[in-house]
Amino acid sequence: MSNKLISQMGLPSSLANVFSARNILTAKDALSLPEFDLMALLDVDRDQVRTAVARISEIACPPCRTALSLMEDRALTGGYLPTRLLGLDRALRGGIPFGALTELVGPSGIGKTQFCLKLALLAALPSSYGGLNGRVIYMDTESKFHSTRLIEIGRSSFPHIFNSEGMAQEMAGRIIVLRPASLDELTESLQQIQLIILQHDVKLLIVDSMAAILVGENERSTTGQKQHSCHLPLSFLKSLAEFSQIPIVVTNQVRSQNNYEVVHYPFQGIQWAHAVTIRLIFEAHSGQRFIKISKSPTSPAIAFPFLVKSSGIALLSDEGLEVTGSEMSTIRCEGLNVLVEGAEPFPHLGC
Repeated sequence: MSNKLISQMGLPSSLANVFSARNILTAKDALSLPEFDLMALLDVDRDQVRTAVARISEIACPPCRTALSLMEDRALTGGYLPTRLLGLDRALRGGIPFGALTELVGPSGIGKTQFCLKLALLAALPSSYGGLNGRVIYMDTESKFHSTRLIEIGRSSFPHIFNSEGMAQEMAGRIIVLRPASLDELTESLQQIQLIILQHDVKLLIVDSMAAILVGENERSTTGQKQHSCHLPLSFLKSLAEFSQIPIVVTNQVRSQNNYEVVHYPFQGIQWAHAVTIRLIFEAHSGQRFIKISKSPTSPAIAFPFLVKSSGIALLSDEGLEVTGSEMSTIRCEGLNVLVEGAEPFPHLGC
């Protein structure tokens, strides 16, 4: 966070301009100088310097938390964004956790975006209807976000809300859609949204999908650059989730690369594996789609059959099916098994 720009920290424009004019551009530049040096360099009084330093510190250096305060916050807020899928929420001990990174991984067209659209609506819903009453940042890297489908899901899921005059427009207005087309644009957007999260009551961040950005970038990069390109978004997303204490959901897409029935992907994404707290695998086999909890610190490995309806994802059973052995790290795509080798499952992204 030390390289975060002071111009993005919400200081009064007159004071931000003074920092810029004195070539004090980042948090590191400002926090490395003693208070009296800053006063002399900026030619402002002590109160202005202290207010500015406090703000910069708040953004760049999140305050330490005790285990007790974290427990109290979780008890107060519930700690989860419920998916409204009874069996899945029960298995996840409440839903998508706050302050953590959740990954949805599976083949194209399986239902990951449908799941994300429903989550966006649930985060935007008023608290009186069981929502988080907040804004949502939806980073749409593949132009798959469709507002008409969002409203359809809302009207089918919550007709008593969305049939009210102006409510559909209000809910849609709470969802901010960004469309980064490259890794540089994605990285820049992620660095800018921290301030937006603080100032605009953002309750959910979705990146749909990370794979599209990284695959395209890695096809143009050397091996050394690939490792670097993967590291920055992953580590930043994890720290952003912990700092903001909102749920962050990222989708990834598996792609078959040959015609073999079973494709083995070498496990190379170790940084991503440890950054992700929850991994939900979306797969299809035997004529049915499944959501599978592949990784969770508290949940059992279990799979739920589902279908996609006008209201979004709907489970066919709340009981679920137990998953054991290699099935935990296998992504099945109508007969094509994608086996992820190593300690943690991860789709091949060229990282």
